[in-house]
Amino acid sequence: MRIVLAVLMAVHGMAHLVGFAGAWRLAPEGFPYKTTLLAGHLELGDAGTRAVGVVWLGLALAFVVTAVGAVGAAAWWPQAALGVALVSMLLSASEWPEARLGVVINVVIISALLLGWWLGRI
Repeated sequence: MRIVLAVLMAVHGMAHLVGFAGAWRLAPEGFPYKTTLLAGHLELGDAGTRAVGVVWLGLALAFVVTAVGAVGAAAWWPQAALGVALVSMLLSASEWPEARLGVVINVVIISALLLGWWLGRI
């Protein structure tokens, strides 16, 4: 279970790079650029959008580091995974509906962690 979660977290972390690339206009031509959150209800402007992009990048790195910790069976990885997934959930939800798949993946990660703790496997 730990290795499967590690792979899922690493892949999910890489997917967060899309949020960074979009916010910093590093994505290929035709990729949508927006300066709002909460389905267009909160205008951030260009600087705010870039700041949110840095959060996407930070979460990408945090997921990959946590995945490496999980593979190495580091004592801190489950708590880190829960924290990163919860923050990712908030960010993904703020980017709804574009990041709805991210919400689903975060629910899977959080559920697997809670189930693992409940079963005494983590």
